[in-house]
Amino acid sequence: MTNTPAPSRLFDPARLGPLDLPNRLVMAPLTRNRAGADGVPQPIMATYYAQRASAGLIIAEAATPNAVGQTYPNIPAIHNEAHVAGWRQVTDAVAAKGGRMFLQLQHGGRVGHPDNSGLMPVAPSPVPLPETIHTPAGRQEAVVPREMTQDDIRSTVADFAAAARNAVDAGFAGVEVHAANGHLLHQFMARNTNHRTDAYGGSVAGRIRFAVEVVQAVAEAIGPERVGLRISPGNTVNGIEEGDTESIYPTLVEALADTGLAYLHIVWADPDQPLFQDLRKAWPGTLIANPALGWGGPIPADGGQLAGERLLDAGADLIALGRAFLANPDLVERLRVGAPLNQVRDQHMMYVGGETGYTDYPTLAADVPHAAQALELVGS
Repeated sequence: MTNTPAPSRLFDPARLGPLDLPNRLVMAPLTRNRAGADGVPQPIMATYYAQRASAGLIIAEAATPNAVGQTYPNIPAIHNEAHVAGWRQVTDAVAAKGGRMFLQLQHGGRVGHPDNSGLMPVAPSPVPLPETIHTPAGRQEAVVPREMTQDDIRSTVADFAAAARNAVDAGFAGVEVHAANGHLLHQFMARNTNHRTDAYGGSVAGRIRFAVEVVQAVAEAIGPERVGLRISPGNTVNGIEEGDTESIYPTLVEALADTGLAYLHIVWADPDQPLFQDLRKAWPGTLIANPALGWGGPIPADGGQLAGERLLDAGADLIALGRAFLANPDLVERLRVGAPLNQVRDQHMMYVGGETGYTDYPTLAADVPHAAQALELVGS
């Protein structure tokens, strides 16, 4: 006889601002390139997210707050009425399944190309991405971005606030400001991408200023209880070298600690790292932790459950998982009963469009041998 899985706090209900969450599992934002070329979410996206509505919270993939912020082809946006209408179909489908959604707001900064957005990318300083970038014509050399003026900065802050209002109009419970993974806000915080000598550069206080202003503007626009912030301390993706990680993030958290935000979301969180422990102590509200499970390798047999439980023990409140949700629309139930998990079948199918590798992953109920095993587990 197979033993029933031990009880886990991951399946306990939780509270996030005004939201009651049925469990502590969060679907992390995952870029999937299924929007139209104009950034309008497509009906297939409604199917995809509704399949995963059993997550305690879904944080929908990065959506651009303005045209110049577009990173890659077929990335969704949230800066015009067509975008709002497209996302409304998604949030309605998820709500019909009992789910809850936030939308991530992401400006790519130098992670962009004129062939993707029709515009020259902007950044804190004219430092190009040190790698090629995907475009409709294939991978191309990155261009040197235009350095943002202070007027550009002010208008971009306003664009984030307007995008947040659009997200609420589209039916999202809130938004997550993306200050991670080498995109624009992260570029302002890092020494190697921010060479400015004005109020938005130089010291740590100057380099976090743009991120703080964006978060404050978004919170003022829709209420702080509807706003989360995502960070990835020490992350070098997209050519980022922060230089003083141990100073940046405590200063950033201190600057925002009293704003009443819905949550702080830490990517690749490690409960054994002193910085994670320091940020947990400094952050007075809900902390979402995304376990450091690596990228591109197989999904752990437990889907990241053990790593998530360690983070809960270290003070996290909610656990965000990415690829495990990507390949398992019913991940919560599979983990609850200890059933086997689907693996990501083909990494490149994540970004090429269509149903394959997107909406065609089987549920446990549709997988007869695994469904029988699950019944045995529940009955043990």
